[in-house]
Amino acid sequence: MIARLRALWQGTRASYWFYPALFTTSAALLAILTVWLDRHGAAQWLTSHEWVDEARPEGARNVLNVISGSMIGVASTVFSITIAAVVYASGSYGPRLLANFMEDRGNQLSLATFIATFVYSVLVLRVVRDAYETAGDPGFVPQLSLLIATGLMAASIVVLVYFLNHVPASIRINAVLEGIGERLLRSVRDRFPKECAAEQQDQPPQGAPVAATGTGYIQIIDFAGLDRIARDVECRIELRLRPGDFVHPDVVLLAVVGAETDAAMADRLRGCFSLGAMRSPSQDIEFLIDELVEIALRALSPGINDPFTAVTALHWLGAATAQIGARDLRGGPDRGDYDWNRIVPMNDDFDHFVRRGFGGIRAAAATSPIAAAQFLDCLLGAGSTISLTGRRARLREEGALLMAQARLELAGPSLDEVEARYCDFLAAMKDGTHERLSS
Repeated sequence: MIARLRALWQGTRASYWFYPALFTTSAALLAILTVWLDRHGAAQWLTSHEWVDEARPEGARNVLNVISGSMIGVASTVFSITIAAVVYASGSYGPRLLANFMEDRGNQLSLATFIATFVYSVLVLRVVRDAYETAGDPGFVPQLSLLIATGLMAASIVVLVYFLNHVPASIRINAVLEGIGERLLRSVRDRFPKECAAEQQDQPPQGAPVAATGTGYIQIIDFAGLDRIARDVECRIELRLRPGDFVHPDVVLLAVVGAETDAAMADRLRGCFSLGAMRSPSQDIEFLIDELVEIALRALSPGINDPFTAVTALHWLGAATAQIGARDLRGGPDRGDYDWNRIVPMNDDFDHFVRRGFGGIRAAAATSPIAAAQFLDCLLGAGSTISLTGRRARLREEGALLMAQARLELAGPSLDEVEARYCDFLAAMKDGTHERLSS
């Protein structure tokens, strides 16, 4: 249940309605409060100052009409621009990046600010009324509320300027890659906080299997919930899948070691898994790696032919590989005060991450002399920070696989240049030097 709630909360925060709804509710409450303060004389101090001109009903209406009308128009324009940017980005960089732009706080908060200003102005506008001498009604102009509406308008102008700068900046490919790369590096540090001093051996699987009953991608795993179950029945739970894997009925999710598994317990265990129609980067490092790989593959495709974008993706991938290669890869994506001896996640070794990243780009990189040379450079850059012999050997193997592919794709001087680069790569990796390959 906790896993489903977490997945629901993440999906809600990534939507374009959550912050506008939150800001609209806040604006409505603020309008009620400020109008109440105006009715009870709390704003009389405003009219006692000479630098404040007291507004009349007609002037107040005009100001509020202008603010509300312009804000709803700006909100519509902002939403249209945002959708156009999302469509452009997903078409240019891949549909996998759609979630990144949907989660952009700048776009969400900009839209929310304009809608909240509109709602506040409309709610204040409805209480402005003229004086009726025959009825003895002096009329009512909420001076404090009008001042706040003017302040919200000024804030909206600032937000509009920010938005007009933010949208084109956010769809630049270098900014997109930086956002993915930084998030990937943070995820690696959070998931694998300890340095690794020795190679790790995985234990053979054991235990009674528990299979899935639903279909979809594993978005969230509630490790704390699994730990409570394991503590209650005094058993060990070994996961057979990771966040981001696709499951369907009868696919094994986990295995229970040291206890009998009945139908009720199996349902409790399945309840710790949240399934959805798409992957989520929350617990899924591979999702972020796949985004970098997808951008690099699109850039190296014959229709686009942009090797320098692929090189930037390789640089971020190399930085992530360097961090992964220096860390203890045991442990799940969530860290908490529960026993990892009771909950054994599916541990992916260094080879898994290299194949997922560099292995995914290898065939496309081999078709471009520029990308192939930088591929070797990034492997060397990652290997220069890794001390474990087995992991350095895996990077040398990846370089050999690239050359085997490049010999099939390249010819003439281009191949000679990559061959020379590869010789330098082997010499540097063998000697353990930390120098990058010459340009």
